[in-house]
Amino acid sequence: MATKKIEKVKTPKHRSRKQQLARLVVGLFTWLGAAILYYLLFSLFFDTPMEYELKHRADRMKQEYAALEGRYDTLMMVIENLSERDRSVFRSLFESDPYNFDTEYAERRNETYEAIFNQSTRRLKRDLRARTTRLEEQLEELNRSYQTLDEAIRRQGEATHRIPAIQPVINKELTLLTTSYGMRIHPFYKTLTSHQGVDYAIPEGSRVFATADGRVKEIKRSSTSGQTVIIDHGNGYETSYSHLSKISVIRNQQVRRGDIIALSGDTGLSLAPHLHYEVRLGGVRVDPIHYFFMELNPIEYERLIHIAQSGMQAFD
Repeated sequence: MATKKIEKVKTPKHRSRKQQLARLVVGLFTWLGAAILYYLLFSLFFDTPMEYELKHRADRMKQEYAALEGRYDTLMMVIENLSERDRSVFRSLFESDPYNFDTEYAERRNETYEAIFNQSTRRLKRDLRARTTRLEEQLEELNRSYQTLDEAIRRQGEATHRIPAIQPVINKELTLLTTSYGMRIHPFYKTLTSHQGVDYAIPEGSRVFATADGRVKEIKRSSTSGQTVIIDHGNGYETSYSHLSKISVIRNQQVRRGDIIALSGDTGLSLAPHLHYEVRLGGVRVDPIHYFFMELNPIEYERLIHIAQSGMQAFD
């Protein structure tokens, strides 16, 4: 009987503990659910500090990317302008258009675009920053090279005007140059002699032009070359114009390329009215035909050589 009474006393306490534990568990789950619901509602209308920082970081990355893209476009425009200047310099120096690489690299450029399209935004941003930096370095190097080139052109500008680079007479049809430089038959001795210039068979009184800027070094008259004008161009070059009928310049006079310095004639030891023209470099007579590059294209240059070499008879 005593044992049964003890069991009857302990049973209610045991049940009470279970009920308290159950209520505690239910309360914990209720608070946990409420916390989760509160977090969800808070996240729906407000950003957490981390989310706020991430969003602003993304905005800053977009702004920085846009700024880099703008710098890249500006650099590309500047480089295009520099390329156009480079093409203009090429045309001025070589009188032809530079090679166009656009067609050759079109397929490679398309492959590059496809590779870029498949890259991530972060990778694109990093590559764009690196390319922008390289372009800025290239731009600085191009500017330095152009400054150097501009200074060199400025220094050499005057010297280029002092190189005899045109024909001394009007010879558009290229038929007036009858005797070239080299071994030719002397008109009076009928022997092969060294002809140190070129002869232009032109009517007496035709205009004779200075072929480069310079100073009239000497005006002389002899029994062989007749009336002659010698021009010193100041850079090792001298030009000589012989058998003139009338001289329009005086000694020490400054002349420019294309100035009329005399009229052709038949003075001195001459077979017929003509102009004997010489170019001297460092005191040595050289072939004048190679110095007509300002007015002759390659086809005309080759044709003039064939015409000049076809005649073996010199005029003086």
